[in-house]
Amino acid sequence: MKSVTVIGAGLAGSEAAWQLARRGVAVQLYEMRPTRSTEAHQTDQFAELVCSNSLGSRLQDRAMGLLKEEMRRLDSLIIAAADATALPAGGALAVGREAFSAYVTQTLLQHPNISIHRQELTRLPSGPTVVATGPLTSPALAAAIQSLAGQRYLSFYDALAPIITKESIQPPCWRQSRYDRDSGHSGGDYINCPLSEAEYRAFVQALRQAERIPLRTFEAEDESFFEACLPVEVLAARGDDALAFGPMRPVGLRDPRTGTRPFAVIQLRQDNLAGTLYNLVGFQTNIRWPEQKRIFRMIPGLENAEFVRLGQMHRNTFINSPALLRPTLQWHSQDTLLFAGQLIGTEGYVGSAASGLLAGLNLARLVWGQKPLILPRTTMMGALFHYITHAEAKHFQPMKANFGIIPPLQPHVRRKKERYRHYAIRALDALEAWKEEHHL
Repeated sequence: MKSVTVIGAGLAGSEAAWQLARRGVAVQLYEMRPTRSTEAHQTDQFAELVCSNSLGSRLQDRAMGLLKEEMRRLDSLIIAAADATALPAGGALAVGREAFSAYVTQTLLQHPNISIHRQELTRLPSGPTVVATGPLTSPALAAAIQSLAGQRYLSFYDALAPIITKESIQPPCWRQSRYDRDSGHSGGDYINCPLSEAEYRAFVQALRQAERIPLRTFEAEDESFFEACLPVEVLAARGDDALAFGPMRPVGLRDPRTGTRPFAVIQLRQDNLAGTLYNLVGFQTNIRWPEQKRIFRMIPGLENAEFVRLGQMHRNTFINSPALLRPTLQWHSQDTLLFAGQLIGTEGYVGSAASGLLAGLNLARLVWGQKPLILPRTTMMGALFHYITHAEAKHFQPMKANFGIIPPLQPHVRRKKERYRHYAIRALDALEAWKEEHHL
């Protein structure tokens, strides 16, 4: 039996290992946790979710919903795990963190073609390999990749949102999904905490004045934040109304006390299957922990909030993929060395897993003597991988799934909602034709 190495058992590595194993390839899966942990991970489980428990929209006419549907049609392990452990979250696919990771971990542990190695690799293997070590790649392996690349890494900062217990949430918070879109939870999938204008202004001022956790020396050298996961205090510093038009926007919500829209809201989303934990949606932060408790307890209904995780920030690292990778995710100068995950600039959980899917599929084809595949650019997966391997290398930044990277429709459809629907139809048709062509 052909044998390959997969480094890293996060979302991308787990997906790559699954795709390889189900195609009859023996996989040596290396995961350094718990022997060596990271600044963000808390367990030794595979595919641990550290920033949010949401995998984005379920709707196929949304970019993230389309990406998940494409992966579902390609037998993705990560999407199967998400579907099996889904929580009520309106139009979003949110999962129970522990149940999700357990599903992935047990699936891989039980597969006869996968051997698990709980150890850190400090060098790149010489044989066929998928590198999916994520944005928190260990320093030794990062140095080995940097030596191979012959160029500097790029870095950005990622921040985690606090999690509180449900029982500590009090009135005037109420349940409702925006525009009453929910997936069946009585009263709505989100808990909303309303703020008056005066309460909002005081809250923003407190965020601006809060003392932050100092960055470590290696992080402080390049303090650049990724726009999709900004710390809330950074947003607050950008303008008086930045939060009111961002994570605290009240659109589509009605305060049951008044029947009108509040000035601002903070939404809480269920974080575990038991429904005992909720996270503050969009409230990633790097404020000092005692300050976090004081400031977030200024929110009406959270005066007695019990925090089970406070926000924190860590540095993420990614390679300059346009200069280093082919659209097949092969290294530019080595056919059987492939990279996947946030390390290559596919931003977010689903994009990370999608790259693991393609890397695993292509490495399996390579070891069996077949040509690697490139997905159609009209699919969301194909557009994403084309972008990260064809963007301008000098200014490359991570990219998440969005309709802006897909080739335009001909003729153009003016209404955005209708245009996105047509994008989705075209993408799924192209995917099915591609699967049939390559007997997948």
